[in-house]
Amino acid sequence: MKNLKVGVVSFAHVHAGGFARLLAAMDGVEVLAADPDTDLAAPGEVRGKDFADRLGVNYVDTYEELFAWGPDKVVICSENVRHRPLVELAAAHGVDVLCEKPLATTPEDGTAMIEACRAAGVRLAVAHPVRFSPAYLAVRDAVRAGTAGEVLAVSGANNGYMPGARRRWFVDPELAGGGALMDHTVHIADLLDDLFGGIPATSVYAQTNNVLYENEVPVETAGLLTLTYANGAVATIDCSWSQPRHHPAWGGLAMQVIGDRATLEMDAFDQKVHGFSETARSGVELPYGVDLDALMLRAFLFGDDTGPIGVTDGEAGLRALRIVAAAYESARAGRTVAVG
Repeated sequence: MKNLKVGVVSFAHVHAGGFARLLAAMDGVEVLAADPDTDLAAPGEVRGKDFADRLGVNYVDTYEELFAWGPDKVVICSENVRHRPLVELAAAHGVDVLCEKPLATTPEDGTAMIEACRAAGVRLAVAHPVRFSPAYLAVRDAVRAGTAGEVLAVSGANNGYMPGARRRWFVDPELAGGGALMDHTVHIADLLDDLFGGIPATSVYAQTNNVLYENEVPVETAGLLTLTYANGAVATIDCSWSQPRHHPAWGGLAMQVIGDRATLEMDAFDQKVHGFSETARSGVELPYGVDLDALMLRAFLFGDDTGPIGVTDGEAGLRALRIVAAAYESARAGRTVAVG
């Protein structure tokens, strides 16, 4: 069998390097990367061929060369605002695409991306690896088996480092589409979308602030959403960049699901040994759990039947993006807003 040819389109996102390494380590996968849009990189950020050399992956200078290579699939890791043109480029070449989250910066762009892929007959998937977490899958199984009863409420928190220190575009509202609300809401929104079987959110009330980094970045660094779903469930999402820089882990995602028969709790990234380093005089966390990115990439490349859950599709990515758009409107207006 010939190798599966996978293109990595842009190194802008902080996950791009990890994706490229995982792909390059897979048997039967050939990787080629392109990252020509380095004009937006901040001083000191390593991008382009230098970054590819660090990763040990093959590199070409333009997207045209990458698509001329004839990839079977591509993974897009660009700045959020560039997701639409790059997905449309992949669709025009008849190539299945896994797009970094969020799907786009506006629902209008997200809709156009879905339509372009549908017209071209190619798959559009969105990079939401947390749904592959064994902790989430246990919660999902309990809800679907009726163990928890009817889900009444969900409390979720997705907290992490402020990513602008690694890639400055994350805190540029034009390139990212916003701050922590845009970056972190969608992971829990995607879990809820799957947990409720695609039942949509109907309204959202949101508040945001920039207390944590008010002198450093021009976007919100903390947010809190209250969502009502069409099935009557109420959910809250803490979507903040609140992990301090000295913390040993980049962040985490936790969720509590309250049913009328049981309460379920999960922590997606707590398969770790916790301790303290006398040498470094700091906390240490040693992970031993599964690699969620690897599970997601394998499902995208080789089929959703390789595991208990499939990769997020474009329609689910759009539903999460609609929540984000309505949350920004709510934060600006100071009132509850319908999710369109």
